[in-house]
This record gives sequence, C-alpha cells and structure tokens, in this order.
Amino acid sequence: MTRPRATLQLRALTLQDEGAARAAHDELARDGFDFLLGVRPGEGWDAYLRRLDEVRVGVGLPDGWVPATFLVGDVDGVLVGRVSVRHALTEALTVVGGHIGYAVLPAHRRRGYATAMLRGALAVARSVGVREALVTCDDGNTGSARTIERCGGVLQDVAHVPGDDVATRRYRVPTTFEGEAARATSPS
Repeated sequence: MTRPRATLQLRALTLQDEGAARAAHDELARDGFDFLLGVRPGEGWDAYLRRLDEVRVGVGLPDGWVPATFLVGDVDGVLVGRVSVRHALTEALTVVGGHIGYAVLPAHRRRGYATAMLRGALAVARSVGVREALVTCDDGNTGSARTIERCGGVLQDVAHVPGDDVATRRYRVPTTFEGEAARATSPS
C-alpha cells in the first residue's frame, strides 16, 4: 500500500507554533538565515504575532520595510518552512530580496516543499496586486534557482552587489499560471 503524499498548507503563525517556530529560527540561524523575520530578542510571542499582522497591513514599519505577508509551510502539523511576500519593492529589494523570500528547514528539503510554498506565495502576491514577482537567490544556489524556474521564473540577470562577494540571480515570475490566466479571461 502506498502512503498518500502529504499536502503542504501555507498559513499564518498561531500561538501554538511558538516552540516549533523558535526552534526553526535557531536552526536556520546556524546557517546565517532567518526563519522568523524581524523577531526581537526577548520579544513575547503574542507581541511578535501582532507585529506580523501590523507589517502585513503596513502599520509601524521600520525604515526600509514594506508591507509583507508572512506564512509558514505546514505539513500534517509540522512546520517545514516559511515564505514572506512583500507587497511592494524598495530600491534595495529590487537588487536582493525581491517580492518573495522563502526557506525550507534542512530536514524537509528535496521533497517539493519549496516549489509548493513558492507557488502559494505567488498566489498571495497576486492577491495584493503584484502581477509579476521579482524572486531572487544566490547565484550558486542551484536548488533555489530550479525551484524558481519550475514556477515559471525567467532569469532577468545576475546582479553583483558592491561589497558582497555573492552574486544574486534575479528572476521575473508571473503570478498567474497559464491555466489560471485562461480561466480568468474566458467568458463565463
């Protein structure tokens, strides 16, 4: 008997996610990457969740931040990754960061979760008015480049940021997939 494939769900963090989310944050921090965006040392979990809601609607944004939707990838109650969908771009985000950032925890990589999360994030981006998302990755991150390309990404260029020794691949990704575009334009 074949075990059914687990389905990834993108959802907001809840009060019950604190332990798993903080553990994920610590795990990715060892690789120099953030799981929880903008979390402050000693910040209470409920305060952090409120702040994520404020960032989503653009209230009290720190300098250089834009409204953004933060979601986690959940598979059968296990956090496997996260996405951040930025509703707009700053000049800096047009070089590094783009509209969508995502991460998959090491134990859950190479299972298609990054692709599923990016596809879901593209739908979120579309819902906030982004028609073509800028998605970036380090030039040497072949796994992320393949994920972006599987989601329809077309390489725009490779940017060399002064003072940074890692070049950034910048992709343009439509937020409407072919089948969705046909349905959206077909008369009912």
